[in-house]
Amino acid sequence: MTKQKVWFVTGASRGFGLEIVKEALGFGDQVVATVRNSPELLASKLDNPDNLSVVVLDVTNEQQAYEAAGQAIKRFGRIDVLVNNAGFGLLSAVEEATDKEVKRNFEVNVFGLLNVTRAVLPYMRKERPGHVINISSIGGLTGNVGWGVYGSTKFAVEGLTEAMAKELAPLGIHATVVEPGLFRTEFLDVTSLTRTSRVIDDYAETVGEMRSFATEVNKKQPGDPVKLAKALILLANAEKPPVHLPMGKDTLTFFKEKMDLFEKDIEAWFDVITGTDHDDVIS
Repeated sequence: MTKQKVWFVTGASRGFGLEIVKEALGFGDQVVATVRNSPELLASKLDNPDNLSVVVLDVTNEQQAYEAAGQAIKRFGRIDVLVNNAGFGLLSAVEEATDKEVKRNFEVNVFGLLNVTRAVLPYMRKERPGHVINISSIGGLTGNVGWGVYGSTKFAVEGLTEAMAKELAPLGIHATVVEPGLFRTEFLDVTSLTRTSRVIDDYAETVGEMRSFATEVNKKQPGDPVKLAKALILLANAEKPPVHLPMGKDTLTFFKEKMDLFEKDIEAWFDVITGTDHDDVIS
């Protein structure tokens, strides 16, 4: 019989976060769902079940992160699964993004994730085991026009998770980074996606087309967020969870294309790549 788990899910008011909370509650687990404001609205939307606690958390506020983790422990006694889901997109050419826009994207997507992780891991290390699940993106596996800055935040999440998986493994704690492709959430809505205030005409054929595509594909994406949430229940209960879990056929296609190009570059530049060691280094 599967042991009841305690989940801590950030960014739970909508999108992936909301669907993950619903699935975990339906599975019979206990859930701490975090929102930036109006916790009573989410609790009411979910019919105020006994196995739910909704707490206020702006992930960029480190003190709030520690307080929220403390509230979770006070309510349920432990945290078994941390889902770092809070984040937002920035659609912009790399050059177009202002310093303020870039810093804000990193502040939420990277530093916010670190704030919450630092707040929760001490409890996981005390209890053992545990599972940290970081929500990345197809943009964390391969760069694309218009998503350079946002993708770089997710590339950071990829690297952090890979290192954490190695650091935490001896403690019995798992770390997985989940890379969704295009899913039918609010991600591309004006309320979620930030479009840079600066637009450079020279990028009209690249980033400009991506802006148009983002508008056209909104609410028509192939991915089903409910199915992703169900997959995360399987992930959280796996004995040997993967470090990487790409979600969606589109993610696999883009990543394979990247690796094929990478292999071709390595083949074409093999002599240069392998010719940079000192002469006294034995191959």
